[in-house]
Amino acid sequence: MIFRKEQIQALSREHGTPLFIYSKDYILKQAEVMKAVPAPFGLTVRYAMKANSLSEILAILNAHNIHIDASSGYEAQSAIDAGYQPAKIALTSQQLTHNLEDLLEQGIEFNATSLHQLETYGALKPNTEVGVRVNPGVGSGHSVKTNVGGKTSSFGIWHEYIDQIHEICRRYQLTVKRLHTHIGSGTDPAVWQEVIRISLEVIKNFPHATTINLGGGFKVARMPEEQGADMKVIGNALAKELTRFAQETGRELQLELEPGTFLVANAGVLVAKVDDIVDTGEDGYNFIKLNTGLNDILRPSLYGAQHPIHVLSESTQKDEYVVVGHNCESGDLLTPAPGDPEVLRPRLLRKPNIGDLVVIEGTGAYCASMSARGYNGFPDAAQMMI
Repeated sequence: MIFRKEQIQALSREHGTPLFIYSKDYILKQAEVMKAVPAPFGLTVRYAMKANSLSEILAILNAHNIHIDASSGYEAQSAIDAGYQPAKIALTSQQLTHNLEDLLEQGIEFNATSLHQLETYGALKPNTEVGVRVNPGVGSGHSVKTNVGGKTSSFGIWHEYIDQIHEICRRYQLTVKRLHTHIGSGTDPAVWQEVIRISLEVIKNFPHATTINLGGGFKVARMPEEQGADMKVIGNALAKELTRFAQETGRELQLELEPGTFLVANAGVLVAKVDDIVDTGEDGYNFIKLNTGLNDILRPSLYGAQHPIHVLSESTQKDEYVVVGHNCESGDLLTPAPGDPEVLRPRLLRKPNIGDLVVIEGTGAYCASMSARGYNGFPDAAQMMI
């Protein structure tokens, strides 16, 4: 575990449970890894703050020159309130934000994700530069729920509508300076090399664009059997294609990346307590009920996502348990089968007692920020940085 057992016990006594604990040192280590990605013509790293918008995390990353990828006007304003200069924030949102004009006046960058958004921006800011997010027609993700490219995705302007992008830009005298795509995820450098090749083909349609943004999707290994992305190897693959493109076209493109999970996922743990232990008979299951659940950590119930779980018990005996949350919801499951939240997958865990602490790892990203908040009236878990 990222924290010592004694640390977790002491913090739980002081602050209660459920409790998210985050490591500043781990976040900084990951930030330095990302900033070291090879990029022959410049690199901007933007934190996908939807992963975890805790103000302490934003302050740490701001101090180390990590910019912001905001997915809503609310996130953009939260980043400003946390101390970010607006010029370091790029807004790429599914919903056209209510405060767009105000944010633009403050100086944020804007990437239009639809023709309607581009039209609206043009009416507000004619004769300016803009970014566009294009869906190039292909996508990659571990499930349809996480895929953000191709025909099943509403993200970005469909690649067959590039002529309409140009028409709107002519009408409002807009110059496309940034191309945003997000079609890949995973660990294979060959996948990322194909991602940038496709994106570079798209950017040929925008001769004044100087920045190419590939989004995020850089996998981290939460479970022991998983493999995380090697950013140096992936970066070398990206750099090779950017150099080739420059040699062929004379255009030296700045690279932008938007890590979220990579920076913070394994920086955090969720500490809970065993509230109850029940079973369904000889041929059934043993269940550990926790004092947390999908109102704090939704990923397992939504995706069948896997998180390491440790029972801080004095017992040396182990048995197989299904770990569930405290909500009156049959899908409040913390040990589903990988990728299938409908299937129970018992884990071999230390034999617990009621009141024992349970540590769920890999909860720094898309947990506190992506939960069924308020369900069953339960309050949010506390969050702290050490």
